[in-house]
Amino acid sequence: MLHLFSLFLPTVIPSWRFFKTVAPSPRIEYRLIEAGRVGDWQEDRPRPGHLGLGQILRRMLWNPEWNEQLYLVSCSERLIDEPSQHSVDEINLRVARLLPAGQQELQFRLVFVSREQGQIVKLVEYESSPVSLITLQEAVG
Repeated sequence: MLHLFSLFLPTVIPSWRFFKTVAPSPRIEYRLIEAGRVGDWQEDRPRPGHLGLGQILRRMLWNPEWNEQLYLVSCSERLIDEPSQHSVDEINLRVARLLPAGQQELQFRLVFVSREQGQIVKLVEYESSPVSLITLQEAVG
């Protein structure tokens, strides 16, 4: 009976310890490559500079874009810890979905941003191989 109670107790009184450690999350940056011309790195889904009260309240109840962003962060963290083609494919597909169709190739990288001695420093942890944007957008459907 005591064992049963010890299994039930955490469901009633949570520990509120969601994460083992708190660390910076990787950011996804992408660039397009067309006919040998390499574009500049751009942040994928940059956060807005300002949100009004109405937007904040709405986002508390309905925010599918943020849910997808959290999924991309999970894929990025998995890619750094345990590289897999699944994580690479998911990031490629979700970044490509927001880009206009064209003959370009898509390349992404995972970047950690930190502050060192008053300066912002970017550390690139992963850089993907270029993939045809047309192929990705056809896969998205």
